Amino acid sequence: MTKEQTAIKATYFSIASNALLALIKGLAGFFGNSYALTADAIESTTDIFSSLLVLFGIKYSNKPADDNHPYGHGRAEPLVTFLVVGFLITSATIIAYESIGNINTPHELPASWTLIILGTIILWKEYSFRLVMKRSKEANSSSLKADAWHHRSDAITSVAAFTGISIALFLGKGYESADDLAALFASGFIFYNSYKIFRPALGEIMDEHLYDDLVVEIRKVSLQVQGVESTEKCFIRKAGMKYHVDLHAIVNANITVREGHDISHLLKDTLRAEIPELGHVLIHIEPSYS
Repeated sequence: MTKEQTAIKATYFSIASNALLALIKGLAGFFGNSYALTADAIESTTDIFSSLLVLFGIKYSNKPADDNHPYGHGRAEPLVTFLVVGFLITSATIIAYESIGNINTPHELPASWTLIILGTIILWKEYSFRLVMKRSKEANSSSLKADAWHHRSDAITSVAAFTGISIALFLGKGYESADDLAALFASGFIFYNSYKIFRPALGEIMDEHLYDDLVVEIRKVSLQVQGVESTEKCFIRKAGMKYHVDLHAIVNANITVREGHDISHLLKDTLRAEIPELGHVLIHIEPSYS
């Protein structure tokens, strides 16, 4: 299975999971008189649309290079990640606004059976987070990683809802607002996770260097190529699921241009064969006079 297929399969899983959970949470929140669960349902609903965006981003970013996009379409993925963060921030804002409004509004205690629903949801969402995060690492996808954090934030909001409902039920009348305070806490956590998802995607767009381990691996592989004495500059930028590399290789100054050209192509082919996640590789030959 290719990296793209792995990512797409994980995204379909997220879409189906979020659709089912949004329905369950919405019904349980309405009939169980829990705004924390209703807030949870709102987040799961936005997660459906964000997962659809991730699916689009993964498919589009893996389109092959063309005349207008010689480096491919990989930058579409962090852009989609920004949109996903926008969905998260929107849902957190709605949850915070509604929960603040409900804190001072008298309402009934949540139903005790909602705790069973929440306990099951917490376990499922944590499993979903671990599964999608594993797939995001396999596929080297920033937008899929953002989608995984949706599952984790959903699990946390469910934990907050579970805590709030438990307090309200245990302490009884006068503590109904514990459910709403739990929803407010959950919105704060979603804001925090939004930043954690946004920051790496911004670094990708800005070509921030975050790939020291990959540089070490590239240098190690390069020295295995006959004719390469050492390496100098090595710049890496990530686009989608691929890393584009600019590498300066040092060769004997007395060889011919043809020989230098052949070494350059051999080095490029070797790097792409040994490190499959590399995309465009540009080799610059430097002479050695030692």
